[in-house]
Amino acid sequence: MKTTTTMSNNNLSFWQRIIKSLTKANELGQEEDIMTDHDYDGIKELDNVLPPWWLYGFYITIIISIFYYTQVFWNSEKYSQSEEYATAVANGKAEVEQYKKDHPELYDDANLVALTDAADIQKGKELFASKTCTACHLADGGGSIGPNLTDENWILGGGFKNIFNTIAKGGRPGKGMIAWESTISQKERQQLTSYILTLQGTTPANPKAPEGDVWKDGDN
Repeated sequence: MKTTTTMSNNNLSFWQRIIKSLTKANELGQEEDIMTDHDYDGIKELDNVLPPWWLYGFYITIIISIFYYTQVFWNSEKYSQSEEYATAVANGKAEVEQYKKDHPELYDDANLVALTDAADIQKGKELFASKTCTACHLADGGGSIGPNLTDENWILGGGFKNIFNTIAKGGRPGKGMIAWESTISQKERQQLTSYILTLQGTTPANPKAPEGDVWKDGDN
């Protein structure tokens, strides 16, 4: 004769009672009370109650899905994902334009000019070395993989605006000159460009043969 002992709730701790209420788990030794007739190669199935937390969560997902379905498919006049997306894009563009207006010094390249202050030129020289410009143009600007920066010939145009644009947007595709506008600030690009202009007319140790067209002030 098999005797089954059931633990009274009075003998359970507060935490054990919480766990039991959340799981509705049956006590060990009482499997026969919830045993089903299903038999799979000797493996019996227990008819356990679903844990309340799981069951309530399942009901909540059903309620949310019904609400979502009605909003998307039956209430499309008041709610539209495409309209919501278009509105978000429009708001984003408006914020960008407003930011540009509030910070014209960061985006108005037309007003940028070459710097002549010694501190700015020194900063440009430091950037020329630290941003690996010297790897292609050499420390004295004479050119190696990249073109000579000391002569009058320029592949993408000389002068402040052209050089500034080349630094920002990069050189010719496939030639290794990357775009620096997302890496260094506009002020730093201005300083770097200003330093490069000071290399004009200097005498590098091993100047590379001229490349591109002769550029003079005033040329477009």
